[in-house]
Amino acid sequence: MDYVIIVAGGKGLRMGGDVPKQFLPVGGMPVLMRTLQRFREYSAELQIILVLPREQQDYWRELCQKYNFPLPSEGAGGGSYLLADGGETRFHSVQNGLRLVPDDAEGVVGVHDGVRPFVSVEVIRRCYHEARIRKAVIPVTPVVETLRHIPTKKNVLRSNYCLVQTPQTFDIQLLKAANHQPYTEAFTDDASVVEAYGHEVSMIDGNRENIKITTPFDLKIAETLV
Repeated sequence: MDYVIIVAGGKGLRMGGDVPKQFLPVGGMPVLMRTLQRFREYSAELQIILVLPREQQDYWRELCQKYNFPLPSEGAGGGSYLLADGGETRFHSVQNGLRLVPDDAEGVVGVHDGVRPFVSVEVIRRCYHEARIRKAVIPVTPVVETLRHIPTKKNVLRSNYCLVQTPQTFDIQLLKAANHQPYTEAFTDDASVVEAYGHEVSMIDGNRENIKITTPFDLKIAETLV
């Protein structure tokens, strides 16, 4: 069985409001619900694990009832999803999600930002397909604007860089083993965790629409994309 851990621990600080960004409506539906729906469009059998801070879980259940959205399941399987508690950092949140994946599980596990509702089904499909072969895969897009290195006050060659998206997909046993490492601030995403463990991460083309909604301007873009 394949899994996806959808991490949604935002507090909405950059959005400037009291409601966490993952709960804000876009096109009449909370962002996080759109994200879960996209992965269900990819596969009805995919086991979804939603990671939310414990203090936000009651509000999430209220939203599910309001929008007639499925409530989290108490056990694995079926068309619903599991709920895990958020951690102190993204690394710890993913660890909590991984605990709901059986230790002897085989297959691919993805990790996705809850506030990226516009990842294409095709990108998800390719991420999971390639991870079965390469064990560790991330979607990326090219840098289209000029980059400037602030300390040296010089422009850098943008073709040497790319923008990293999610889902980041891995062999289940590889990601579980990598997440046994002690946490460091260098773990900015799951690819950095796996690379620190000593495994190379491969890249595939992502989709430009797969934006991470973090600011009011992003919300305006999201409304347009809907």
